[in-house]
This record gives sequence, structure tokens and C-alpha cells, in this order.
Amino acid sequence: MNLESKGFKFQEDSISFIYFGKKYTNATDEIVNLAIEITLKVQKTFDSSFYMSILEALQANNIHTWNAALDYLKTKGIQY
Repeated sequence: MNLESKGFKFQEDSISFIYFGKKYTNATDEIVNLAIEITLKVQKTFDSSFYMSILEALQANNIHTWNAALDYLKTKGIQY
């Protein structure tokens, strides 16, 4: 997923936080990408605390696919 080609520009601190979250949760690139995409689609901007919550939840629940992530969001009442 190349977000910059779609018009999303991340600040350096956001990029650093994305990598911090990945290392902190030991998440795969796949899960990190899901967390970033969900964060941007739900929040309409990069919200680091929301990203970290989603990343931790995806990792803890072993969610690796978009459909499983959407199902999880629905159970938590998060509108996508």
C-alpha cells in the first residue's frame, strides 16, 4: 500500500510512531498496514493513539485480513 501516491503525507513523527508501534507490538507488516488503513479511514487523519489501540487489538486477536478486521470493528461499535 503506497499511501503517498494516494495523497497521504505523513509527518516524520508519525512515521517514527508507526515503526515504534510495530516494534512495541511485534506486529507483522500486514497487521501494521491494516492498522494504518483503519486509522486513516475511521479518523480521516493519522491519530497515533487510535493507531496504537487498533494495532494492539489486531495483534492480540491475531487478525490478519481486512474482513476479519472489519468484523472486529463492528463488534467494538466502530463505524467504518
